[in-house]
Amino acid sequence: MGGQVSIDETVHVVIVGGGFGGIAAAQHLKHHGVPFMLIDILDAFHHNVAALRASVQAGFAKQTFIPYKETFGLNFLQGRVIQIDSETQTVVLDNGKQVRYSHLILCTGTSGHFPGKHNSVATYQSAIQKYEDFVNVIQEANTVVVVGGGTTGVEMAAEIRTEFTDKKVILIHPREEVADPDLLPSVKEQAKQVLLEKGVELLLGRKVTNLDELELNVCRKGMVIKTNKNEQVTADLVICCTGNKINSEAYRSSLTTCMAESGALKVNQHLQVEGFDNVYAVGDCANLDEPKLAYHAGLHAAVAATNIISSLTGKCLTSYRTGNVTMLIAMGKDAGVGQFNGYKLPRFLVTKGKSQSLLLWKSWREMGQKAPN
Repeated sequence: MGGQVSIDETVHVVIVGGGFGGIAAAQHLKHHGVPFMLIDILDAFHHNVAALRASVQAGFAKQTFIPYKETFGLNFLQGRVIQIDSETQTVVLDNGKQVRYSHLILCTGTSGHFPGKHNSVATYQSAIQKYEDFVNVIQEANTVVVVGGGTTGVEMAAEIRTEFTDKKVILIHPREEVADPDLLPSVKEQAKQVLLEKGVELLLGRKVTNLDELELNVCRKGMVIKTNKNEQVTADLVICCTGNKINSEAYRSSLTTCMAESGALKVNQHLQVEGFDNVYAVGDCANLDEPKLAYHAGLHAAVAATNIISSLTGKCLTSYRTGNVTMLIAMGKDAGVGQFNGYKLPRFLVTKGKSQSLLLWKSWREMGQKAPN
C-alpha cells in the first residue's frame, strides 16, 4: 500500500472510542502501516447519524451498525477504558486488561439518551434489537412528546411525523428558535417551518419541569408532562433529546488538569492535549469552539493521525482551524435544511445529499464492507 512509513517497534497507537473520529484515525494509520489498537465498548461502529430513522423504520437498524473486526481484525478490542496511566503509557480496561501506547488518540464522544445515542456495552445484534423494539414502542403510541428542540429533537420529531402521519407529535423546547444555536437564523427558521409543515406541534420558550419523574421511551397512556408556563400536556410516550454529556470516564482520573468544565480536553492547535505531545483529543471530547458533529470529528482525526506520522518522520505538525459552520439536518427522508461553510443551502440539496441516505453508504464504503439489504 502506498504511503507506508518506516517506524520502530516501540510505536503503538491506541485509539479510545470507535465513533466517526476513531474509525477515521484508524483507517489513516492502517493506510500508512502504523501499528494501532482501536478500543470501543460496542463490537461495531454505530453510524448514529441514522439512529433516529432506525427508531421509526422497522428493519433499518441493521444498516447502521458495521462490525469492527471485519475491517480492523486484530487491531480492534472491545471493552470500556476506565483509566489512562500516563506514567507507564498504558490504558486500563474495566476487565483489568492493559494496553500499552506510544501515542494516544482519545475519541470518547458524548453520551446521551437513547435513541439518539447508544452507550451501553453490547453486541451490535442486541443494539439492533433495541432499535427494533423501540420502533414498536413508537407504533403503539398515539401522542408523542419530544423534549428538546436542538438538532436531535428536530430530527426525531420530523422522523416520527414522516413515518407515522397519524401520530400527534409535540416538541417542547426552552428557546424560541429550534435546531443548533450555531446555525444561521434563516436555517433555524426553515427547520421550524418544516416541522410545522409536517404537523409537529411546537411548544417553544418552555421548559419541562417534571422530566425526572417521567418514564422515558416506554408507552404509558396518560402521562402528564408539565412546563414552567403552568401547562400540562398528556402523552403516551416521552422521548428526551437533551443533555448530551462528554464521555470523560476514560481520562477523568488521570487528565483532570487538562479538562475544561464541560469534561472536554484542552488541546493546542495540533489537537495535542495540553501538557502531552503524544496524546491527542478528537471529536466531541476536544475542547474546540464549534458544533459537535461527525463531520468535524473526521477532520480532527485526519489532523491527529497525520501529526503522529509527522512526529515519527521528523516533519512539521499540521494545525487544525475551526471554519464556518457546515451542518445538514435530515428531517425525514423527504426534507432537510442546512448550511455549507456558512451559506444556507436549498432544501432539495440537503434532502438529496443527506436526508435520503443519511450518508450510510459513506461509512460502509470507508469500512470496506457491503451494507445488508
